[in-house]
Amino acid sequence: MNKYDGLNKAMLDRFAPQPGRRPLLPEMSAKAQVALTCRMLFREGWNEHIAGHITLRQSDGTILTNPWELAWDELTASDIMTLDAKGNIIDGEWNITPAIGLHLQLHELRPDVHVVIHNHTHWSGIWANLQRTPPIYDQTGAHCGLELPVYNEYTGTFEDEATTLSAAEALGDSKWALLANHGALVVGKDLRQAHLRVITLEWRCKRAYEVELLGGAEPLSNEVVEKVSITDGNGFPFCFEAMARRELRLDPSILD
Repeated sequence: MNKYDGLNKAMLDRFAPQPGRRPLLPEMSAKAQVALTCRMLFREGWNEHIAGHITLRQSDGTILTNPWELAWDELTASDIMTLDAKGNIIDGEWNITPAIGLHLQLHELRPDVHVVIHNHTHWSGIWANLQRTPPIYDQTGAHCGLELPVYNEYTGTFEDEATTLSAAEALGDSKWALLANHGALVVGKDLRQAHLRVITLEWRCKRAYEVELLGGAEPLSNEVVEKVSITDGNGFPFCFEAMARRELRLDPSILD
């Protein structure tokens, strides 16, 4: 805990009781929230065709995940699959990715992690292919702190149990990682926190790429990054809801 955590809590306490004159989002099931999150992240560049998987561990230990056959921008609540802790399908009409083991192992290794998200990403994927950690050049890229490990022992797809376990163990207690020559991995305590980490990661990577194209610049100091990195604990106030409403305006059937 740093000295800015109190500021973050005070800001959230100030706004949480009075979000506005009406609810920021309609009531929705956990499956609808997962489908909606997939739609939101697709727009952020986590959109490599039908690749990518997200899991949400529920309080009863069951796990919600997106099906293998569908792209993230076409998912609805009724498409979301329910698994047990071993990855066996409890309900759903689709198949699940063979790479689900990475998620299951992370959920088992990290009791604090209830959301795991992986995809072959746009901007963070560039830095993963470079096997480099992008500098931070602005406040938005600093929301979730400085540390961003690069896992560079990628030896193939994440369908092999030993490979996924190695990656899960290598993540340690990190909130995210770049998977060299592969993509990005983000974990979180809930969908709101994971969403902020994804959009922060993509912003940070996009800005760093653009700055390098223009010849480079002086990144933010570690001290400044620590000072402005105050929003990760509970997500940025109202951001998740605003991005969710955008998707619901475009396609209300997400909740079906």
